[in-house]
Amino acid sequence: MTLAEVWPILQHVWHWLVIAMAVSLVAVAFGHVLLRHRDARSAAFWAVIICFVPVVGAIFYVLFGINSLQRWGKRYHLEAEMGKGDVGAACPVNPWEMAPELTQMRGLAATLGRISRFGFTVGNRVTSLRNGDEAMFAMLDAIRAAETSVSLCSYIFEAKGIGAEFVEELSKAHERGVEVRVLVDDAGTRYSFPPVTRILRKRGVFAKRYMPLRFVLRILTMNLRNHRKILVVDGKVGFTGGMNIRQGNMLAANPSHPVQDMHFQVEGPVVRQLQRVFAEDWAFCAKEVLSGEKWYPALEPVGEVAAIGLPDGPDEDADVLIRTMLAAIGAAKEEIQIMTPYFLPNTRLTWALTLASLRGVRVSVITPSKNNIGFVQWASHTLYPELLRHGVQMFEATGHFDHSKFMVVDGAWSLIGSTNWDSRSLHLNYEFNLACFDDMLARDLGARFQESLECSVRITQKMLDEAPVLVRLRNGLARLFIPFL
Repeated sequence: MTLAEVWPILQHVWHWLVIAMAVSLVAVAFGHVLLRHRDARSAAFWAVIICFVPVVGAIFYVLFGINSLQRWGKRYHLEAEMGKGDVGAACPVNPWEMAPELTQMRGLAATLGRISRFGFTVGNRVTSLRNGDEAMFAMLDAIRAAETSVSLCSYIFEAKGIGAEFVEELSKAHERGVEVRVLVDDAGTRYSFPPVTRILRKRGVFAKRYMPLRFVLRILTMNLRNHRKILVVDGKVGFTGGMNIRQGNMLAANPSHPVQDMHFQVEGPVVRQLQRVFAEDWAFCAKEVLSGEKWYPALEPVGEVAAIGLPDGPDEDADVLIRTMLAAIGAAKEEIQIMTPYFLPNTRLTWALTLASLRGVRVSVITPSKNNIGFVQWASHTLYPELLRHGVQMFEATGHFDHSKFMVVDGAWSLIGSTNWDSRSLHLNYEFNLACFDDMLARDLGARFQESLECSVRITQKMLDEAPVLVRLRNGLARLFIPFL
């Protein structure tokens, strides 16, 4: 039949076809929530959205539903499994064994040794670096001194300001024969134009974007991002933490949007684990396996820190960080200190913190008083009452926005890296952290925590109750979106 013959028929039934398609879409999405969604509260949220906002709610679920995105991420990452096998052959993961240095917190060490697919290493040195004024210049100095290889992974890498200096030094390293590999998350390349990966490639540097998507699919790139920050030079000196390569971190330069942050220089056997995580991501994106002495040299003990790498993401490493946090909270006997820019713990973490407080552990959390993502802070305020009611101390730091993220337990154990206390980091993004057993590092982080505490405001239930009604309504609305914040 021709279109002219079909059109009169469609004019009488098109609205029924549209209704049928809409009902089918809603039914499929609703069924998917019932059968696949693990978290009950999140499932209830999506069920209401799908049913009461027909079609639009179903489309919204397809785009932002946590579980569907996790499965999509697994399928996407399976493409790298062959490369991962080759990376594993080039850099084997040693089986976990208890080391004498871990006896102080033996139970926690035993748990983490089984949570991570990596093994514990001893003889490491971890140096904390304050803000970009220390961290960026330390990384640039390491790249200048590179002799064989440089591997750099960052979520955000601006090609201006301090980022331009990184471009210059990476290019010079390439020109003098150093093997340079740069991996930047696709979402993180959009903070400056042209993208830093394009600039680096023009300079001859091998650079890739992680999971690039175009056109309408760009909306999906707010999830399943590579949020890791890793730099390894000559396979011997590593840097990791939460700091992006942005001019805002250079506080001495008085940037327009100043950001406080912490990063860490790592030396010793655990550097190999940083390199392996980078190599797995690189094999996925570039289909190139990094192997040999230039990437994995022999590493001798250089310090006294016992450390283990904790890669996390919506694939085979799913929930590694949540389990790590729960294990550390459960092992605490005296004090837990948490510093994070985004604080949206799920129910399990909230209960763990409150139970720790109830058994006499001093639990303190510091977040920024002025967040760069206001919606997250609004939602976060709705979670405070449950924590305050059970003795958890909540503080908001004044001054420049603080992007620092770390956790210290009993002045002996520290968790450092890229993970925030929110669903995006704990469920949707690829992250990397180090769990460190060392009292000196813990004391250093504790001192940093205390400094922030001295310029913080302690949040009380009275303050929350006295907030204007419109503010509380705004915060309550923001809370509805916690499952994908």
